[in-house]
Amino acid sequence: MQYIDYYNSELGKILLTADDVGLTGLWFVGQKYFESALESEYKEVRTAVLDDAKTWLDIYFRGKEPDFIPELHMMGSKFRLVVWEILKKIPYGKTITYDEIANIIAEQKDIVKISAQAVGGAVGHNKISIIVPCHRVVGKKGSLTGYAGGLQRKVELLQLEKANLERLFIPKKGTAL
Repeated sequence: MQYIDYYNSELGKILLTADDVGLTGLWFVGQKYFESALESEYKEVRTAVLDDAKTWLDIYFRGKEPDFIPELHMMGSKFRLVVWEILKKIPYGKTITYDEIANIIAEQKDIVKISAQAVGGAVGHNKISIIVPCHRVVGKKGSLTGYAGGLQRKVELLQLEKANLERLFIPKKGTAL
């Protein structure tokens, strides 16, 4: 059974989803891919994991780094799960590039190269945004691309974390907007 609840943040309303194992989703309402997250049957109820996620978000939106992570139940392909595990390790207030993630995976698998575009696809389909910080991933030259919640929210999340934005920019045009 899927359980849902909502959280009102300064950046917009957030949908939280969970099952009996852990948190399965965290999206800004209306963001890209969000509709595909809801099962046909769900209950809007409070659960311990949804309450933990809301507590985590309360701390985060006060501009502090939470000292815990709610129980997560991440579901996806083996490749996506590998990428999402790397996302969870990006330090608060820091950024990493798609290429750097691809290089980490290539090194782990002892292969020459992994496609940064493949990494981008996995990052873009992260179902637990903010807690699994896909907003901390940027283009090789500093472009702020590919955030399903919207580029302005990506900037605001990085500003909240006091990330160094000096070399980062929103591209004028392109496919990753």
